[in-house]
Amino acid sequence: MALLRFRYPLSLPLSSLSSSSPAHGCRRFRCAAGNQALFSVDATKLVLEVKEKLEREHPNLPVGKNGRDDEDMILWFLKDRKFSVEETVMKLTKAIKWHEDFGVSDLCEESVKSVYGTGKAYVHDFLDNNGRPVLVVVASKHFPAKQEPIEDEKLCVYLIETALNKLPPGTEEILGIFDLRGFRVENGDVQFLKFLMDVFYYYYPRRLGQVLFVDAPFVFQPIWQLVKPLMRSYASLVRFCDMETVRKEYFTESTVPTDFKD
Repeated sequence: MALLRFRYPLSLPLSSLSSSSPAHGCRRFRCAAGNQALFSVDATKLVLEVKEKLEREHPNLPVGKNGRDDEDMILWFLKDRKFSVEETVMKLTKAIKWHEDFGVSDLCEESVKSVYGTGKAYVHDFLDNNGRPVLVVVASKHFPAKQEPIEDEKLCVYLIETALNKLPPGTEEILGIFDLRGFRVENGDVQFLKFLMDVFYYYYPRRLGQVLFVDAPFVFQPIWQLVKPLMRSYASLVRFCDMETVRKEYFTESTVPTDFKD
């Protein structure tokens, strides 16, 4: 069965989504899959079904932003799970509990100050040419032996949240750039990369639009062979390229990150 892809702007609140049957209070979305007939989904109905199921089966889950009654989050996970209520509830339950246990709502620049100050990762001030927020990782500044893993994980999640808060209306994904210039063996951290992929796969699905590995040296190849299977479907989003490609294809002269300028 062909994969159905829904491209309406899920970053917008439910109330702003267009409807083809407003008289019944349901928003119906249509999409085509190859030569398949148009397929419609009562998005609002499914959101409410998931919401009620979460309240009934998992009443102890928190409410509010990233909680069991967050309709925008529910809608996003429905899309990720191809509008299967059962699968959405399963994945959302895990994601909501993780957000609470990890303390995502408490993360701020002050809480990650020590590791943020290393400059190993940051959210770029400008969007790329496709209008996506940009998360940059400078691999040569990452020394896992000198930093507690949880501190790197907190920085990672804080920056993902920061990038998502910069999403313009109608944009759903972010661009990840790994600056691999100067990468050495001591910078390698398979465990952290596994955490990063798990975070995007389970808790921020479909938010990563593309990953650029820039100027990867030969010593990075063994790391890539270990990491690639962990990336699951995200491996197809990876592009190995050089600085020139980053400058010319993804940014303008005025928006390119300072580290990638001539």
